[in-house]
Amino acid sequence: MEIAGVLERVGRIGAVRADRAAGRCDREAALVEVRRVRAWLDASEAELVRALAAEVSFPEQTIAVSSKGSVGQASAVIERASTLESIPAIAAALDAGAVTAGHVDAVTRVGKSLEPAQREALLDRVDALVAVAEHASEAEFARRVRDEARRLQAADGMDQLERQRRATSLRSWVDVEGMWNIRGRFDPLTAVRLDARLAETVEALFTTATPDTCPSEPVAKQDHLRALALADLVLCGGGRSKPGRPEFVAVIDADAPMAAGPAVAFSIPIEVPWQVLAALAGDADVHTVVVRNGVVLHAPGNLNLGRTTRLANRAQRRALRGWYATCAIPGCAVHYDRCVVHHVIWWRNDGCTDLDNLLPVCTRHHHMIHDAGWEVTLGPNRELTIRFPDGTVQATGPPTIRAA
Repeated sequence: MEIAGVLERVGRIGAVRADRAAGRCDREAALVEVRRVRAWLDASEAELVRALAAEVSFPEQTIAVSSKGSVGQASAVIERASTLESIPAIAAALDAGAVTAGHVDAVTRVGKSLEPAQREALLDRVDALVAVAEHASEAEFARRVRDEARRLQAADGMDQLERQRRATSLRSWVDVEGMWNIRGRFDPLTAVRLDARLAETVEALFTTATPDTCPSEPVAKQDHLRALALADLVLCGGGRSKPGRPEFVAVIDADAPMAAGPAVAFSIPIEVPWQVLAALAGDADVHTVVVRNGVVLHAPGNLNLGRTTRLANRAQRRALRGWYATCAIPGCAVHYDRCVVHHVIWWRNDGCTDLDNLLPVCTRHHHMIHDAGWEVTLGPNRELTIRFPDGTVQATGPPTIRAA
């Protein structure tokens, strides 16, 4: 879309907004213009991001700062730009306002589930489906892309059950209501066994007594009982053992003003309200870590293993979890429990498995450190310095106490 065309569309949008007598048809037409202008902006953003990614070593942070967004959002834009670069026809359609960023993102999502050769074949097929995208909603086009992916997988000769086993996954997150959510995808064989085990546990636990928390609506009731049964299976082995004890790391900041007393934060894998913390604390293993200006003054266990082992022990992981709620790379929101423990001086370069040489980083940034030339150093108070291949340097101060 030419700049003049964009300006014309913006002018028509503005005219409808200003016209109080505008009718339904006028407003619907203006909304179409909004969609087209937004698509052009998304195409422009992708082009700018693609050029920027070739010039800087940490484009996600640069993009996040420029857009006032997050590193995760910036990563999604970079992925979109990569998809557009691979599919010229759909890139042109986005620039013309004929498709939306949602159409492009549907291709990106499906492509992630495929092997590299299959992904390339999918991109070739999508390039021929631009006319379909132009006339289909985002959801309709996503279904078409998934159908194409399934055809490619069916033609690769791999047994369907084996493919389903490889696609088995489980993820968790905390929603805006503070509820912990899980979502899993399982191959049919595992699913049948899980479903049977859940049904057995529901029957064993709730045949004679229904919990007070149970909803009265039949479907909601079954969902509730299955959730309780799953929790019982994980925590108690289906009623055959005691539940596992939660573990808290109580971090005490020795730099807090004396009058106010030391600041204390509980570091645990799931964010919970303070009243829940209070209820759990009596039945939990609480480990105290005392820090001052990024230095651990006290923590239980052996924190310096030298060259005896490459893997960090539980004591070291507790201390790190007290410092870091997420990946240590600034702006990265990947939770600590999904990070790997990185040797700042690499193990293969005679680095030691000592606390002052360990840093939690997500798998993506671990790859950037080992394979993309990022140089990471830690100061005496855990000041983090990152030197990128393009010559830029990013430095941060000591980590701060993170509350649960």
